[in-house]
Amino acid sequence: MKIQIVNGPNLNLLGRREPGIYGKRGFEDFLKELRDRYPNVEIGYYQSNVEGELINHLQEVGFQADGIVLNAGAYTHTSVALRDCIKSIDSPVVEVHISNVHQREEFRHHSMISAVCRGVICGFGLDSYRLAIEALRG
Repeated sequence: MKIQIVNGPNLNLLGRREPGIYGKRGFEDFLKELRDRYPNVEIGYYQSNVEGELINHLQEVGFQADGIVLNAGAYTHTSVALRDCIKSIDSPVVEVHISNVHQREEFRHHSMISAVCRGVICGFGLDSYRLAIEALRG
C-alpha cells in the first residue's frame, strides 16, 4: 500500500510555530514513527508553502497512490484550485488538521476542500495523521 502525506504552508515549521496550538514536535520525527508503525505501508512525504507546487505534486501522485493524507494548512480555507485538483485525481484524500479548526477563528471553520475529500480528521494533534492512515487502510 502506498500513502502520500502532503503538508501545505507553514507546516515545515512544526515544533517551532505556535507550539501551544501545533505542539513542540517536528514532523520529521513523527514521520519516522509512522513509518516504523506501518512497515507494510510505503509512506511518502511532501511539503510546500506554494499552492501550485502542492497541486503539481497531488497530480503526480494522485493516480498511483492508494491514498493521500492532506493538511493543506491555510489553503484549506481559500483554494478552489486545490479543491478542483482533489476532485480530478483518482486517489482518495483525507483532509487533516492538527488543531480543532472549529475551536479557532471563524474563517477557519469553512473548508474549500472537505466536500471533495473522503473524510476530515481534526483536533488530535499529530495523531490526526495516524488516524487518517488508519481510515485509508480500511
